[in-house]
Amino acid sequence: MAEVAQFTPLIAQNLNLAYHAVRNVVQLLSDGATIPFIARYRKEMTGSLDETKILAIRQQLDQLETLEKRRKSILESIASQDKLTDELAQRIAAVNDMQSLEDIYLPYKPKRRTRATIAREKGLEPLAAILMKQEIKDPESMAEKFVSKAKEVNNTEEALAGAMDIMAEWIAENARVRKSVRETYQHTALIKSTVSDETHQDATVFQHYFDWSEPLDQAPSHRVLAIFRGEHQGILKLKLVIDQDSCLSKLERMFVKPASTTRHYVDSAVKDSLRRLIIPSIETEIRNHYKAKADAKAIEVFVENLRQLLLTPPLGSKRVLAIDPGFRTGCKIVVLDAQGKLEHNDTIYPHPPQSETKQAMQKIKTLVNAHKLEVIAIGNGTAGRETEDFIRNIRFDKDLTAVMVNESGASVYSASAVAREEFPNYDITVRGAVSIGRRLMDPLAELVKIDPKSIGVGQYQHDVDQKALQTSLHQTVESCVNAVGVELNTASEQLLTYVSGLGPQLAKAIIQYRNANGPFKSREELKQVPRLGQKAFEQCAGFLRIRGAENPLDASAVHPESYPIAQEIARKAKLPINELMGNKKVLEKLDIKTFTSQTAGIETIQDIFSELEKPGRDPRANFEVMAFDKNIRSIQDLHEGMELTGIVTNITAFGAFVDIGVHQDGLVHISELANRFVKDPNEVVHLNQKVKVRILAVDAVRKRINLSMKAVS
Repeated sequence: MAEVAQFTPLIAQNLNLAYHAVRNVVQLLSDGATIPFIARYRKEMTGSLDETKILAIRQQLDQLETLEKRRKSILESIASQDKLTDELAQRIAAVNDMQSLEDIYLPYKPKRRTRATIAREKGLEPLAAILMKQEIKDPESMAEKFVSKAKEVNNTEEALAGAMDIMAEWIAENARVRKSVRETYQHTALIKSTVSDETHQDATVFQHYFDWSEPLDQAPSHRVLAIFRGEHQGILKLKLVIDQDSCLSKLERMFVKPASTTRHYVDSAVKDSLRRLIIPSIETEIRNHYKAKADAKAIEVFVENLRQLLLTPPLGSKRVLAIDPGFRTGCKIVVLDAQGKLEHNDTIYPHPPQSETKQAMQKIKTLVNAHKLEVIAIGNGTAGRETEDFIRNIRFDKDLTAVMVNESGASVYSASAVAREEFPNYDITVRGAVSIGRRLMDPLAELVKIDPKSIGVGQYQHDVDQKALQTSLHQTVESCVNAVGVELNTASEQLLTYVSGLGPQLAKAIIQYRNANGPFKSREELKQVPRLGQKAFEQCAGFLRIRGAENPLDASAVHPESYPIAQEIARKAKLPINELMGNKKVLEKLDIKTFTSQTAGIETIQDIFSELEKPGRDPRANFEVMAFDKNIRSIQDLHEGMELTGIVTNITAFGAFVDIGVHQDGLVHISELANRFVKDPNEVVHLNQKVKVRILAVDAVRKRINLSMKAVS
């Protein structure tokens, strides 16, 4: 803890947060607490910091720890060369960013054999130092002294050339120089793309960038990633353009003495250094910087989409008939009970070429009546709209809701090891239909089984830093799972994995214990699970629910450590805890402040009261059925000016994609989202939101639909 405590003042300053809050978060993280646990159950210690701020503290902590390790490594490296002075050590200790640290280290960094290295081996470094000072009047005569056949310096020209190579490297490794050129790129560079000379089949995707130029610091992340992808595929040529003459003038003012007789050699070294060493090095650095910046924005977009998707309102516990539509191979149908358990599967062929419509209708009606089904879930892929029409034409004996379900990723799940383990005796078509049905009942519980990159939201997710993406996605899933809470006795191993304090091994151990001993009767029983110790129990218990437990608090978000407080509240209310829970009128009459103590502040007491008022409340919105225009089936049915209802399926930095029921999402560009300037599409829309749109343009050949949400009635 002592090592990371030193970072607390800097983190507090960087994030503009209270010192004591940052100190306590750092302490809790060091002790193994998770972000959801800290945010939910340690509000007094953190000043009620939310998960976003706690995550920012952890990220800063990780960065500073990495920086400190690198600082120590650099000091050791320079010391081993006997070049570490007190002044240099102080410079290294004073910097708090990796780039400045690497700039200082560059002259001492072991490097491959270069032209300057060869010149040093020939003994020309003293000549370079003399020329660099620009104080002698006859540089040629001085160079003559370094001519040596033994050292392969055959004449003064070779001696001077080698000295200039050394000077060029000195200039390129100068921290002030690198900072100056770096700032020139950051503030003035243009990013230019042109079409490659080579012919590519999918080149038209990048046609917009065949002759493109804009200031690099103003280029949006999605454009940067698109151009980088085009370059990677060999379709585009990419250049970063700066005013090299202006840059050269700055360096000449830094190194060249106008009145010196040796200025010509220094000036030549400056020009060579800029062209051959500095520009290639800084340009690579800048490209990496803007790629990382674009990656971060793309990941941010993906994370927000994933969060919204995972928190999609659930249908809840209903008996469901799920259909994975198809034409030639038929529609796979499955019956799920209210807990999502598979009861029956079959295949119907209501569409061409078989067109067994009457038989299919009779089979559906029989299943609905026999299994007392309440809802029909229909995958929105191929034959989805046709299957929806087919279902709506069936006359059922009772009201039955039919819902189109986004099936992105269902095929990935059905072919996965998780699905094979869950349904070893069924093929992928059955598993896919089950996933569609369960996704309607509880999207979060089902989607955690799928790699987030396969869910169909986000932008350029395969182009960004995969490690950073995976980390962010895992954090998002963990945040959503713990925000909703998990029913301990029905949760899958995959869902339990994301519960605070658990992970894959403890999740598996919980499932094994549950299979061997039956449903958990209390949270306290978790302590009997092998390898689930006190720390893991502390972290996970509040996020796990047990409906029907002997202690009703086990079904709530009240943490076991706060049960005595909840019992004290019940005593003051003169009611058993089970009668107090949900009794808003009684709770409103109690004075919250009277229950605070040294260990439980007002924030904790308020949370306990809120949970007693609405025990086990689900933070997700209420479920809403979405229906498309019955007259719209394909892209050919669309025309300019038409107004339709759709559902937002994906949000990017440049706009939102909307499903209007034609198997091809339309794009609402960011400029068409509202009758005002919109900086971030999330200001206006959210995933799965029902929206009204107007058709701006339709390109059936390229399958492109341009939409607008401006002033739609």
